[in-house]
Amino acid sequence: MVGSVEEWLGVYLGEKGWRIATAESCTGGLIASRITDVSGSSAYFEQGFITYSNEAKMALLGVSKDIVATEGGPGAVSEACARAMAEGVRAATGSEIGLSVTGIAGPAGGSAEKPVGTVYMAVATPSGAICRHHLFEGSRLEVKAQAAQAALDMARDALEASD
Repeated sequence: MVGSVEEWLGVYLGEKGWRIATAESCTGGLIASRITDVSGSSAYFEQGFITYSNEAKMALLGVSKDIVATEGGPGAVSEACARAMAEGVRAATGSEIGLSVTGIAGPAGGSAEKPVGTVYMAVATPSGAICRHHLFEGSRLEVKAQAAQAALDMARDALEASD
């Protein structure tokens, strides 16, 4: 019996012989931590990047400067950036699955257009990438926890839908 989404991912990826890699900004490694909480995760967890700065997103994941630009571009907190991060981590690691999160955990940093709790996430698979946008409420730690859970759920949903 599989209990958690992390365990489900482990079983699924193990059966497929696939690997997953993460690219996290506002969650600060929480997704990778949760995946690796499962015993045996070294069989399917390739690597995790914490790309908090725009420079790291560009250098490590190949995210375009045009995407992270706050003037004239969508910015680092956007669907375009989440998609580029997921596709970039997949390409950088050779993993079949790339999972990314970027957002504003707070309590500062929000704006009228992108309030605190705004989070974009993406999962890139061999069949393409999907993105989701969320607006979470709560403290910084609560936003991070909600974002990590939503990203793991999204990865499961995307993989279930691809079968």
